[in-house]
Amino acid sequence: MPFEQAIAHVDARSAGGPLPRDLRVTLNFHPGRGVLARLAEEGVYRSQFETGTSNGGLTAHPGGARGEWESRLFGGAYDHAPPASRPKYGALNHRKLPHGGAPRFGSAHLRLSAEVLDRTTFCYPDSVFDPVDFGTARRFALIELAEADDLDPLDNYIEAHVHGPVTLDDVEAVVLDPSFPDVELPCPVERHSGFRLSTEQLLRHADYRSPESVALGLRIARDGFIDPSMLDDADAPPQVVKHLWHRLARFGVS
Repeated sequence: MPFEQAIAHVDARSAGGPLPRDLRVTLNFHPGRGVLARLAEEGVYRSQFETGTSNGGLTAHPGGARGEWESRLFGGAYDHAPPASRPKYGALNHRKLPHGGAPRFGSAHLRLSAEVLDRTTFCYPDSVFDPVDFGTARRFALIELAEADDLDPLDNYIEAHVHGPVTLDDVEAVVLDPSFPDVELPCPVERHSGFRLSTEQLLRHADYRSPESVALGLRIARDGFIDPSMLDDADAPPQVVKHLWHRLARFGVS
């Protein structure tokens, strides 16, 4: 099986003792624009190779950078695999943050069960940087590297790759921002403390990301504040909306 080959390849390049079983992998995502509704309907979390969408780079396609990274990371295990069999990307929430391990990628997250750890591989830093440090549930020594690094908090996460399907049966809870409405799901739904950014804070950090995202934030703010639900209907290029989200995630943690 491709995922068994991939995990074995990463395990052979990893070091350290077992990963603590009280830690969880989280898959951060933006729940708006029908994403959460599709998750509720299908009960399956899909990768960028399947959806063609992402909160990071859009390179998951034949000949794209994501495919090349995966070929190196997993020893070619997925080179000829169908999109649905590709791993799903998240982060190890080793700091046990209420907003998930990598809020850079969305205000909501799936908190996966402990059983999923055994079919997850890890790297630090993000695979876009062609990392040389890896981990599995059996051999793991990445937390010290992340803790010692002086990076922007949005970039300082341990990347996780969940191999095999991710369904709602694998989910301990779907954790949402308070700005989103209630939803019926066949698994527990929780709320974290929320992201909320004042226009004053937005202007205070005007040099963070693009100036266009500052203008967008000022335009869509209500009563002097921005929250994640407002980004759903923002009339702006996707990159500008993403940069505004980065500002909200970086400086608007409640």
